[in-house]
Amino acid sequence: MAKITNEFIIQKLSTQFGENIVQSSQPFQLLTVTVDCASIIDVLRFLKEDVELQFQFLTDITAIHLPEQTQIFAVVYHLHSFRNQVRLRLKTFLNNEKPQVASATVLWKGANWMERETYDFFGIVFEGHPDLRRILNVDEMTVFPMRREYPLEDPNRVDKKDEFFGR
Repeated sequence: MAKITNEFIIQKLSTQFGENIVQSSQPFQLLTVTVDCASIIDVLRFLKEDVELQFQFLTDITAIHLPEQTQIFAVVYHLHSFRNQVRLRLKTFLNNEKPQVASATVLWKGANWMERETYDFFGIVFEGHPDLRRILNVDEMTVFPMRREYPLEDPNRVDKKDEFFGR
């Protein structure tokens, strides 16, 4: 079987989901498709079960926090089709006030820990997750450490002052 192309994948997704496919790009030749949050599980199911595509391996689920943009939270899914030797990245942007998305555990049991880790570090709620609780940080932690809500350095540090370096 010939290797499927990124254009073929985009065409199949656009035909099946139309306006729910928000955007597509190919940074570093990795097809990245942005999907409407309400239809993410339908798109994931289609990619997994389609006889031509067969993206049956969920490599990773993570999130990004972009406080300088209008939509500040996104969940990112990395899929791999072993049969076609193609990788795919899906992004879906979430509601800023209440970042939540449907759980992919209905499709992949391995999504369980990936979603727990994403919740633990970014505070993304995965609706329908069987056991959504912290996995790496302590349960008493009240913040989500991967959010860009705090300055990277302590402004009170004295070793970073320009006067110590002749500036």
